Amino acid sequence: MKRFHVHVGVADLEENIRFYSTLFGAAPSVVKNDYAKWMLDDPRINFAISQRGSRHGVNHLGMQVDSSEELTAMQSQLAAADSTMTTESGANCCYAKSDKLWTTDPQGVAWETFHSLGSIPLFSGEESAAADSGAASKVDASIASTAKASCCAPSQGAATSHDATTRACCA
Repeated sequence: MKRFHVHVGVADLEENIRFYSTLFGAAPSVVKNDYAKWMLDDPRINFAISQRGSRHGVNHLGMQVDSSEELTAMQSQLAAADSTMTTESGANCCYAKSDKLWTTDPQGVAWETFHSLGSIPLFSGEESAAADSGAASKVDASIASTAKASCCAPSQGAATSHDATTRACCA
């Protein structure tokens, strides 16, 4: 089953956690020093906020799927919608390791379709995040050393039909 995903860049994390917790009637399921996420069933949404990047407001939209089979099925739909779709395997982003598909809509809004493979103690692979969270270890350092430099956007140089995808999250 798919879950709608929205990622919003915010200036004040605590203020926004208070606002969205009140709006959703639930506390976030994940809280970090620069990030929070609500995994809601009503409405079925993965709603994330972060202080990463210089832009505030909607960063990107997407669909989270429950299996690699669902991701493969979505890949053909996305390719039909935008032939310049970008694929990322094992991306480290937003404290999770995921397989991802990226495209942009005709307005230039970045769309991320992804299957989460597990959580990681880092936002996007930078070692400082592990140290900030107090969770630094040999495993964390290994993840950090192999992580991509970008987060919540396809790797640089990837073909996209619109410039917005390469400027997405954390830009």
